[in-house]
Amino acid sequence: MHKKTLREHHQSLKAKDYSSVELTTYFLDRIKNSEDLNAFITVTEDRALMQADQADRTIGSGKMDLLTGIPLAHKDLFCTKDVLTTCGSRILDNFISPYDATAVNKLDAKGMVTLGKTNMDEFAMGSSNETSHFGIVRNPWDKGRVPGGSSGGSAAAVAARLAPVASATDTGGSIRQPAAFCGLTGIKPSYGRVSRYGMIAFASSLDQGGVLGTTAEDCALVLEAMTGFDENDSTSLNLEVPDYGASLRKPLTGRKIGLPKEFFGEGIDGDISASIEEAIRVYERLGATTVEVDLPNSEVGIPCYYVLAPAEASSNLSRFDGVRYGHRAALYEDLNDMYETSRAEGFGAEVKRRIMIGAYVLSSGYYDAYYIKAQKLRRMISNDFSAAFEKCDFILGPTTPATAFGIGEKDDDPVSMYLNDIFTNSANLAGLPAMSLPSGFDSNGLPVGLHLIGKYLDESTILNAAHLYQQQTDWHQRIPGGYE
Repeated sequence: MHKKTLREHHQSLKAKDYSSVELTTYFLDRIKNSEDLNAFITVTEDRALMQADQADRTIGSGKMDLLTGIPLAHKDLFCTKDVLTTCGSRILDNFISPYDATAVNKLDAKGMVTLGKTNMDEFAMGSSNETSHFGIVRNPWDKGRVPGGSSGGSAAAVAARLAPVASATDTGGSIRQPAAFCGLTGIKPSYGRVSRYGMIAFASSLDQGGVLGTTAEDCALVLEAMTGFDENDSTSLNLEVPDYGASLRKPLTGRKIGLPKEFFGEGIDGDISASIEEAIRVYERLGATTVEVDLPNSEVGIPCYYVLAPAEASSNLSRFDGVRYGHRAALYEDLNDMYETSRAEGFGAEVKRRIMIGAYVLSSGYYDAYYIKAQKLRRMISNDFSAAFEKCDFILGPTTPATAFGIGEKDDDPVSMYLNDIFTNSANLAGLPAMSLPSGFDSNGLPVGLHLIGKYLDESTILNAAHLYQQQTDWHQRIPGGYE
C-alpha cells in the first residue's frame, strides 16, 4: 500500500479494497518499525485512528472527497489542537497548541488523517535537520547522511514511505533542499497562497507552507486543499483557488525554459550537472525550447537572505520569554534574569546565532548599512526574475550544488551549510513558486534534485512541467533500500 499515489489510494478506498482505519494502521506500523530515522517528534495514533474511523463513515455515506481517509504527517511548526507543537525546540517542548493552523484545519476538512508531527531543525533554522532539540533525522537513502532541512523529518518520513505525503514549510529552500536530498517532489507556492496562521514564524516575509510528496500530482492535490484566503493572515491572498490538477497534462509544446548561466557555473557536482543536462533533453523531447536568461544579482542572494531572515527571526522569537507559554527556567533572580535564563536554556546554538545576527543588523548603528541595503538587493533580485520571465515560461536548474552530505560534516562551517540554499533562497526573496523533483542519482547512489521556478502565482506551470517529466522518467518511483 505504501507505493500507491494519493489518487490510487482514493480509488482503493472508494472501492473498499481497504478502509481508512486499515490504511492508517498500516502506516502507523511502518512508523513504529522505522524509529531509527527519528523522523517524528510526536505520533498521534489515537487521533489518527479516530479521524480514520470518521473518514470511513464519510466514505460509506458516499460523500468522500478526493483526499478523504488518506494519512499525512505535519511538520512540527504547524499548530495542531491538543497536540504537542515544538518547532524542534526545547523552549516549546511542553507546548500543547490550543488551536489548529489554518493549513491543518483545511486538510482536516478534506478528511485527511494526521499520523503525527515530524522532526525539524529548531525553528526551521538549518539545512540539515541537525539542530533539533529532539535529535538528528537520518536520510533513508544513507543513514549516515542528513535528509536536508529544515523540513527533514517530513522528507525522511515520505521518502521511507512512512506517510504518503507531508506538510512542510520553506523560508529559503526548506522544502526543496530536503526534497532533493531524499529523492522527493516538493513545492513552495507563491508567497501568500497558503495561510501562515498557526504556522510558527521564523521570517514572516519569507516563510511559506507547502507540500512534500512522491509525485507532482500528489503535491498538486494537497497544495490545492491547503490554499485559499484566510482573514486571520494579513498576507493571505484573496484569490480564487486554482485547480492545479486540471492543468497537469497540458502539452509543453511551445513552452520556453529559462536557463540562468548563474545556475550552471563552477561549484556544481559533476553528477548533478549531468543529471540536469539530461532533464533538459527530456523537456526538449516534450516540445519545450530553452533560452538563456540572466539573474545577475543571484550571487548576492545568500548574504541578502542571511541579513533579512535573522533580522525577522530576532523579532519573531522575542515572544518566547518564559512567561505565557513554553519553557521557563527553574532558577532566576528577577524578571530580566528569568527572560535571559529561560532563553539561554531553551534556544539551541543555531537559533542563538541567528538571533544575535538579526539583532546586530537591526541595531541603530548598522540598520542602514545592512538591513536597508539587503532590502534594496531583494528588490533587485525580484526585478531580475521579472526580466527573465519576459523571455521564458519557467526557469530550470539544479536544486542544490551537491547531494546529501554526512551527519556532522559541516558542524564547524556554518557558512558552507548556508551555501546549500544558493539556488533556492532567491525564489523566497522574490515570493515566487518553486519546486524540486527527482532527476537521477549520483555515483554514491544519492538522489539529485531538479529545480523549477515559476512566475508569481503560476504554480500550475511548474506542476505541469514536473508532472510531464515524471511521465517520462521513473526517478520519483525509486524507494530507499530497506523501505520497499
